[in-house]
Amino acid sequence: MPETEIRDIFVVGLKNAHAMENQALSIMKPQLKRIENYPEVAQRLDAHIRETNGQIVRLEEILDSLNEDKSTLKDMALSFTGSVTALGHTVAGDEILKNSFANFAFENFEAAAYKSLLVVAEAGGYSAAMAGLQANLAEELAMAEWLNDNLVSVTAKFLSLREVGETAKV
Repeated sequence: MPETEIRDIFVVGLKNAHAMENQALSIMKPQLKRIENYPEVAQRLDAHIRETNGQIVRLEEILDSLNEDKSTLKDMALSFTGSVTALGHTVAGDEILKNSFANFAFENFEAAAYKSLLVVAEAGGYSAAMAGLQANLAEELAMAEWLNDNLVSVTAKFLSLREVGETAKV
């Protein structure tokens, strides 16, 4: 494959990842503001929001090194869809569960995107980008693992709050 084609694929993937991380922020930030009865979830979401901001910086550094800009249009479009997704869960009586499912799926989606970007970076000889992409992948995998490890306890807490008449608010 010609080097220019690999570069184009890499740049598009980086711009997509940048927009994806902005979408993640637009999903997590509203959730964090609404959490009342799940401090462990709030704490982990808050930490991952900070990680996500760092991931965006890493992606911007890689794009800058390639003399490329992020895609503002993609960022705006995916941020909007993320906000709509988060808003849609607020009317559900089991909002915390729906958010947990969606977050788990999204973290795995992000991990898959970074795994793919690492393959393209290697194929294109973009070794300077590897460390940042690997760091982003590790953070996404860690968040997905945390969500997986805590789904049972979040669900059990939801049920126990509902049993005693609590609203089980997120």
